Amino acid sequence: MAIVIIVIVALIVLAGLIYILIRNSIIGSRNRVDEAWSGIDVQLKRRHDLIPNLVETVKGYATHEQSTFQAVTNARAEAMKAGSVEATQEAEAKLSGALTDLRAVAEQYPNLRATENFQQLSRNLSEIEDEIQASRRIYNSNVQSYNTKIQIFPNSVVAGQGGFTPREFFEIENAAEREPVQVKF
Repeated sequence: MAIVIIVIVALIVLAGLIYILIRNSIIGSRNRVDEAWSGIDVQLKRRHDLIPNLVETVKGYATHEQSTFQAVTNARAEAMKAGSVEATQEAEAKLSGALTDLRAVAEQYPNLRATENFQQLSRNLSEIEDEIQASRRIYNSNVQSYNTKIQIFPNSVVAGQGGFTPREFFEIENAAEREPVQVKF
């Protein structure tokens, strides 16, 4: 009888230990997702801070392109206010489209493209875009790992009891990025 009690107690302790290990693993994974999101947030802030300088530089050369400047300004304001992953995705997609239009305006002015200030701003924006892409890949990888972790058994039982919910992937949809590149000779 004593052996049965010892076995039952050992199984209860083992089940408790497994529960704790699974829960801690899920929490660690969730924290990596949050950390990766903060990396995206930092890069988006850098991008948002650079945009007014770029707009002002282009404005000096292309004063009649007011609608483009206003679109970029509005898209930046929306992106800065976005709170959720979904809202940020939508706002950043609009901002990317507006920046594409701004770049198209800049292409029409060779003197503008030749200025050192514009070249530096363009390089900085390009570097930030690369950093956003890298941060997005890290975030999405962590989301994939976390979502898988909370969906597999027995983790799904622990996740369900702990209120762990799946996270959304972060993708900036830009129609221009999906179109085939035109090559002209």
